[in-house]
Amino acid sequence: MSLATQAAYLDFCAHSVVGAVREHNEDAVLADPALGLWAVADGMGGYQKGELASALVIEALQSQLTAGATLEAAIQHANDYVRAEAEGHADRIGMGSTVVAARFDGFHFELAWVGDSRAYRVGAGYIEQLSHDHSWVQAMIDAGQLSVDEAREHPRRNIVTQCLGREPGPLQVGLLDGELRSGELLLLCSDGLTGELDDAQIALLAHGEGTLQSRLLALISAAEAAGGHDNISCVLLARPYDAPPLAEARPWYKRIWRRG
Repeated sequence: MSLATQAAYLDFCAHSVVGAVREHNEDAVLADPALGLWAVADGMGGYQKGELASALVIEALQSQLTAGATLEAAIQHANDYVRAEAEGHADRIGMGSTVVAARFDGFHFELAWVGDSRAYRVGAGYIEQLSHDHSWVQAMIDAGQLSVDEAREHPRRNIVTQCLGREPGPLQVGLLDGELRSGELLLLCSDGLTGELDDAQIALLAHGEGTLQSRLLALISAAEAAGGHDNISCVLLARPYDAPPLAEARPWYKRIWRRG
């Protein structure tokens, strides 16, 4: 799936590929500029179960925000929705999904996530991970028992500590709000990207030369070339340098809640 356009001075593009190893794509992406909503969901549970779970998450987010729900409430509903769809179906037991989603109002955004799909802000010469993984290795990093480099190679690096669809709510949703500054990018991605590329590689490609879409495709191509062991999904959103300023200045971001 691939989309590219501009809405309200916010440029964006989105793309998802199966990768170099797997036969099916269990990721799903959402790009809905009318709602100001973008998301990446990474399904798990195997073919059909993972694909269904991520699709249900995207469907729930879109329908709930259309109905006026908050981003956090929409994610809680998506968890219940996936669980309800799995009940009574033996072939759906164990399906689940991570999610990272951003909702924009002008250049101000709300960010929410569950699992290890990530959000980064990227500028000229810098990158910052905004989300905080709900994963076993992240908990070990926070406890000082693993380094970031050790975590990247650890055999339990793919184990998430919570996801949508596998546990009764409420989930402890990661939340953050902020402002996209002139010339900055917001990157949403599944772990198919971050499992292959480190932050420096991501920053170099995301804020390199070329169009926004060509840079997104360069990120995905680099992850495939590095092994492409998982599905790879990305959304890039950019505030152009020449975009009109906001009427009201806000601090760049405020962290609301964070958990390892």
